[in-house]
Amino acid sequence: MARRSAPSQPRRGPTLLRLGAAAVGVAVGAGLLGVFWPEPDRVTQPLQRLTPADLAKPPSRSITLLVIGLDSERPSDPLNKAAPPGAANADALLLVRVNPQGPLQVLTLPPNLAVQLPGQKRPLSLGSLYRLGGVALTADAVRSLVGLDSGQPARFLVLGRSSLRSLVDGLGSIAANPSLAIRYNDKSQRFSINLQGGLQRLKGNQVEQLVRYRDPNQPEESRQDNHQLVMRSLLREMALPEQLGTLSSLLKSLNNAGIVTNLSHPETLSLLSAGLGQAESVQFTSLPLAPATAGTRGTSLPLREISSSAPDPLWPAPATSALD
Repeated sequence: MARRSAPSQPRRGPTLLRLGAAAVGVAVGAGLLGVFWPEPDRVTQPLQRLTPADLAKPPSRSITLLVIGLDSERPSDPLNKAAPPGAANADALLLVRVNPQGPLQVLTLPPNLAVQLPGQKRPLSLGSLYRLGGVALTADAVRSLVGLDSGQPARFLVLGRSSLRSLVDGLGSIAANPSLAIRYNDKSQRFSINLQGGLQRLKGNQVEQLVRYRDPNQPEESRQDNHQLVMRSLLREMALPEQLGTLSSLLKSLNNAGIVTNLSHPETLSLLSAGLGQAESVQFTSLPLAPATAGTRGTSLPLREISSSAPDPLWPAPATSALD
């Protein structure tokens, strides 16, 4: 009788080899996948959301800054860009108080405000003092006018018209909302204004048009309103996360272009850190003015005096007890 053969055992060798080869294939495939389909580049991932606090450490006490906007292109220019031509005058004057624990406070000062200097028979305009004695004389007059402590304002910033345009264009543009369309042409200064009313994005030359415009019916009041509008818009734009990362380099380029200041670069960033953190709660104060009187030398506009009903003090006290 034929002998029955025993059942054959599974042939494990080739099966194990196939499983091992598959595992190696998976591993190699995963490695190749990493080559051909790498992790997302960090550059393309969303950037860190910056805040004003990332600029620098804010000051430990209140700082008062005098901002002087000239009617020349640059502070170093020997002549202004106004009519009649001559040495530069202060065309815009602001006192800015940066409070580390409170809102940013801004006092707008009309350049054609009447001031009486010792030894002068007639009053002069506040804006004309810059051509007579620069920052020092202007600061002295502002200190006496507002009733600031000795040594105030401790910091100053002087910029020409080109600096404002460069700041706005460095940001790209700013959002502004003029209440009305503005049309104006001044052949003597070769200057024209053509702005639409309503919310829009303005470039540097358009912002210059807005800050220089005066309503004939209320020239000083309308200009101060426009200055406040532009300053609010600038603060909001600079406080945007996408703009905060560019501010340091933008400020350096503006300083190289001719801004005059006794602020160091770290001090400027420190003030911006505190001020931009309160960009939505700026407190503006305008001096109440008496009706215009007849024109007086030192200004192309009638000199204005402070109203007898003005509060005392003219500027609200700082939010903190200490001043720089």
